[in-house]
Amino acid sequence: MKTTDTPGQVPPRRRRRPRSATPATAEIRLSGDATVGGVAIGPAMLVLESPAPDIDASARTDDPDHELARLAEAIERSVRQIERLRDRLAILPEDGQIEIGSLLEVYRRMLGPSRLQRGIHDRIVRDGRTAELAVREETESLAQALLHDGAQFGGEDAAAAQRRAGEFREIGQRLMRNLGRAPFRSFSAVPAGTVLVAEQLRPADAALIDPSRIVAVATEEGGSTDHTAIMLRALGIPTVLAAHGLTARARDGATMVVDGTTGQVVIDPDEETLAVARRGVADHARERQALGRLRRLPARLSSGEKLQLQANLELPAELPLIAQSGASGIGLLRTEFLFMNAEAMPDEDRQAAIYAEIIGTMAGDTTTIRVVDWGGEKHSEALERAGLNQEGDTINPALGMRGLRLLLRHPAVLETQFAAILKASVAGPVRVMLPMVTIVPELREAREIYHRVARRLRRKGVPLGDSLPPLGIMVETPAAAIMGDALAQEAEFLAIGTNDLTMYTLAVDRASAEVASLYHPLHPAVLRLIQAATEAALRQYRPISLCGEIAGDPRVVPLLIGLGLRSFSMTASAVPRVKKTVRALSFEDCRRLAHRVMEASDVAEVMDLIDDFATGT
Repeated sequence: MKTTDTPGQVPPRRRRRPRSATPATAEIRLSGDATVGGVAIGPAMLVLESPAPDIDASARTDDPDHELARLAEAIERSVRQIERLRDRLAILPEDGQIEIGSLLEVYRRMLGPSRLQRGIHDRIVRDGRTAELAVREETESLAQALLHDGAQFGGEDAAAAQRRAGEFREIGQRLMRNLGRAPFRSFSAVPAGTVLVAEQLRPADAALIDPSRIVAVATEEGGSTDHTAIMLRALGIPTVLAAHGLTARARDGATMVVDGTTGQVVIDPDEETLAVARRGVADHARERQALGRLRRLPARLSSGEKLQLQANLELPAELPLIAQSGASGIGLLRTEFLFMNAEAMPDEDRQAAIYAEIIGTMAGDTTTIRVVDWGGEKHSEALERAGLNQEGDTINPALGMRGLRLLLRHPAVLETQFAAILKASVAGPVRVMLPMVTIVPELREAREIYHRVARRLRRKGVPLGDSLPPLGIMVETPAAAIMGDALAQEAEFLAIGTNDLTMYTLAVDRASAEVASLYHPLHPAVLRLIQAATEAALRQYRPISLCGEIAGDPRVVPLLIGLGLRSFSMTASAVPRVKKTVRALSFEDCRRLAHRVMEASDVAEVMDLIDDFATGT
């Protein structure tokens, strides 16, 4: 069946069962990555993407002008397709519009004047590559460089590198398909109530999914941290990714149960399984309603103590998600987005305008802005031109020039960012945070620069508040945690970053398969450092928060409260569930849990205590 709403696309091809085969009736259970919570039941529809054209790796051209013209046409076609995808966003939930729209904007920028486009041009003109081969080689080269950089650090850096590598590969696939005139998928013919089954979904496919028609998604490939997973989470559709063997065993029309909370996919469920699934569907609907009502309620323990639940922000497009979550401000604004895709350094006024818009949107809630946290091995055209990649030959980048160390080597970058934040601070409450502080002299030097920039702005007549925004630090190393008292005397607030703190404490890179199992932020050694930093801040009457992944885990937050923490920053989507948990807690219960946990000597014992507390046993 042809579709007319999205030119250049064709309806999904269905995998058809041979006529001689008989329908399977035995229940089939598969496990995958639990990606988007909730339970859904519906008939399966398998969608397969038509294969991309083969590319001859040995092909060369004697007419680079012709190849450049073909490339220009493919770019133009790709831009038009992305604009059509953007036009479809109006049918999606608001969260989905924001998340998918942000990614489509990234794709659009990549198709404009960019490092990617220049690299493809060079391969065609300099090396005589065909347009297809030049696109494939350049996008894969950039993707591999990002993955290599991310693997050096692991944690959030590795996950972010994988997503950015996926962006290059996705735009490369789109260009190659347009060069070969291969059709794209369309889901416009999908019947209402369908469970969408695919080998893999690309991020832009999410813009084609209508949540009012597709009740769940299950795929053979993919992972819970990639861009597709983020898109589907924004849509709120129960999703299981990486369910190996799925497409070989599923059939069009077969009844399927998708449990995005446990990662289970059931094909041809029996009556007992169906009954359980129906209860799960009802329970999930009630839970979503209950979490929605929590948005306006305070984050307060049942014993009366007030907590602060803030959100992390990576891109300005996520701001509406923060407002919808009920978060009380931004506890960590990562400013790397300003530099990642920029060819030139954003100047003081441009940065100030972006910060001011974010601060103003928070309507009086505090925004904590972390100055750029960069490592010498990472790639950014703007930062390379500013010299911030000159130390990239460090044998172990995680132990080399990164964070504040690197910025102090290049104070002009830090001064520009300080000035921009100070200019923006008139828009509302703001705090300034320094990354990777390990010794007191680093903090003192940064503070001197901060005050020098403020004096310069005041001499120029730039309006600033009577007092400067507080200047604080990230606690990300054992050194910073152990020296918490000394650092807290110099810093006006502290924030514990448990992702890096875990890596440095346990000497484990979780991006390395050989040691990833040893990475655990609830290791007793990490917990003791969290406790030490928290107690040091409290002794010096300094605010302290925690903004690592465990801040958004409702099972772990009671332990953290018992250790003395009252402020947490997490992904916006985690705020409602954490708020629901804390409103049922008393401080004394949390304190007793922390006392028992801090006597534990291994991770398994810690987890048992946390699980017992969560289940009330």
